[in-house]
Amino acid sequence: MTVTGIIVGMHIMEGFLPVGWAAFWLLAALPFVIISIRAIDRLVKDNSKALLLLGFAGAFTFVLSALKLPSVTGSCSHPTGMGLGAILLGPAVMVAVAVIVLLFQALLLAHGGITTLGANVFSMGIVGPFVSYGIYVLCQKTKMHQGVAVFLAATLGSLATYVLTALQLALAHPGVDGVMVSFAKFSTVFAVTQVPISIAEGILTILVINLLLTYSREEIHSLRLGKSLGGE
Repeated sequence: MTVTGIIVGMHIMEGFLPVGWAAFWLLAALPFVIISIRAIDRLVKDNSKALLLLGFAGAFTFVLSALKLPSVTGSCSHPTGMGLGAILLGPAVMVAVAVIVLLFQALLLAHGGITTLGANVFSMGIVGPFVSYGIYVLCQKTKMHQGVAVFLAATLGSLATYVLTALQLALAHPGVDGVMVSFAKFSTVFAVTQVPISIAEGILTILVINLLLTYSREEIHSLRLGKSLGGE
């Protein structure tokens, strides 16, 4: 995207963060990655069928987050795909999935970067899934319709990713007017395409979960969080 004369894409591009901020976000993400690896280990040991859903969630995330859709501002935005896995498997599991997806995209697609991996993991792999999970659980407690709950979880989780990305960029590049003005500029540029993209992702997540309930209901209902799907 074009901000202060620099074009960046969503993920944060290679070399766009100063060394200090790149290191900060890497260290901030590291504990969550360790917790995620342990969560995956427990998940697979407790239920081997979850491995198939984990692979599907990873593939879904990879494909959606690799789509770079042009913006009228000269930027590019994309869905995150993290809400689906967060709803099915819980948010902790999705952190390690995000690391793998972002690493492959940085190496193979020049989408994102190695130095900015920590920042991208924190926004897409930590904040996004945990927001999606929290919203979905809250909606379940209020007895909200499942489709609405899934839509809100996926949509708002995707938007939360980009709000944090805007903040990360604003902190690293506050400009002469300060962090908040820079944050407002980055957020405004993102919103042009990211709001409709996030809404589309919410709708797509509903369709995919309904499809999974049709063909993999037993596997989904064997999961702790997945038991709340499909009326069980």
